[in-house]
Amino acid sequence: MSTFRTPVGPQPSRVYWRRRLVVGLGLLAIIVIVVLIVARPGASKPSPSTSATITPTARATSASTRVCDPNRVTVDAVTDSDSYAVGVEPVLSFVLKSTMTVPCRFSAGSDVQEFRITSGDELIWTSKDCQTDAVAATTVLQPGVPLAGPSLSWDRTRSSKNTCDGARPHVIAGGASYHLAVIVGDVKSTTTKQFLLQ
Repeated sequence: MSTFRTPVGPQPSRVYWRRRLVVGLGLLAIIVIVVLIVARPGASKPSPSTSATITPTARATSASTRVCDPNRVTVDAVTDSDSYAVGVEPVLSFVLKSTMTVPCRFSAGSDVQEFRITSGDELIWTSKDCQTDAVAATTVLQPGVPLAGPSLSWDRTRSSKNTCDGARPHVIAGGASYHLAVIVGDVKSTTTKQFLLQ
């Protein structure tokens, strides 16, 4: 008779069956662990983006998130350089930050953004003069966490609503100084960002 079906030994057969069951379960557990390590469920799924920028599809994560107090939001004007060589177009942007103690919803779409370039007291260029396809977007500002806004290039020309479809005069360069201010909704940058055009 088979010793597998009828264990041989000084102990009762149920003791041997119990030992075989324990060994079998142990082997099964090892196989499952190996399969999980090799297969790694979810490993092929892309990790969620951690980018903190404003996009036209940005939405508040919760309808219960309170609206930001404009007096507790700051806007900083940003350029990608302090000085630009001949022919190089400045890239303009901004950074939002909330000083509230809880996350809050803030309207920051292109429909409420304005980039303004001045020289002295003179307004040289504004993004509102010939803006098209403005998009509304709401984002969530985390307390004290800077959020980068979108960027755009300035073609070093003067703007006006009358020259949107035609040629525009180029501004003076040769080391001339200009200042960028940014307005987002009811919040305006408290300081301007100075840069030079060579």
